[in-house]
Amino acid sequence: MNLPSWIRKKIPPPQSLREMKELLRSLSLHTVCEEAGCPNIGECFSQKTATFLILGDKCTRSCSFCGVRKENPAPLDPEEPRNIARAVQKLRLEYVVITSVTRDDLADGGASHFALTIKEIKGLANEIRIEVLVPDFNGSLSPLRRVIEAGPHVLNHNLETVPRLYPEVRPEADYLHSLGLLRETKRLDPDICTKSGLMLGLGETSEEVTGVMRDLRGAGCDILTIGQYLRPSSQNMPVKKYIAPKEFKEYEETGKSLGFLAVASSPFVRSSYQAHEMLADSQRL
Repeated sequence: MNLPSWIRKKIPPPQSLREMKELLRSLSLHTVCEEAGCPNIGECFSQKTATFLILGDKCTRSCSFCGVRKENPAPLDPEEPRNIARAVQKLRLEYVVITSVTRDDLADGGASHFALTIKEIKGLANEIRIEVLVPDFNGSLSPLRRVIEAGPHVLNHNLETVPRLYPEVRPEADYLHSLGLLRETKRLDPDICTKSGLMLGLGETSEEVTGVMRDLRGAGCDILTIGQYLRPSSQNMPVKKYIAPKEFKEYEETGKSLGFLAVASSPFVRSSYQAHEMLADSQRL
């Protein structure tokens, strides 16, 4: 399938990419920008922003859309939380996004590592805002509680797609577990901002997308991101359809009418893209 005209990104200056990558490698850090082949990597790296990937760079699950390696993961790096904080300090970040691979091999799914990372960053300055994009913790509440008690400002968990497509797209996940995680987050801390994201172009219908949006609002989700699925490699599932910008705009308007505090919907939107701006937008309403 040929790429439509709106699926285009300018090539960033090589120097800006090299400087960011050198910093990350010097601290033995990973980013989802690199591991998942995000199309916004040039824009974000040139602005000295990134979504840090903790718990290593190998995932225990085999989601068909994802470019992260599916292999037996290495033991946790005890220095990783501190090194994340060092990178935040060197980059003088005011807003930090932390995500992870899924680690079903760990008893708490990596929740304690999330908590340690949040603590290290908070030790730098109280003004830094922290967003965590967490896995589903297999539907367990104890790991989720541990992350929330660490005090992130935003808790993000992506539903990714519509329930019908879960067996193909997220075969080891459960739609109701993911939805329940967002609902329980609001129950545990009504003041925390919750967020989720969807990919389009996997074979979903517009009615199904709207249905997921209603489910998210029913779970108290505050912020929604919607973007175009782009195939990371030939090993991943193919794109079924490229969604036109006009359709993305319509989904944005639907989301706002349903009561989301902020909605970002366009082809290159990803769950952590312009995350700081989205939180600010939600707090202006």
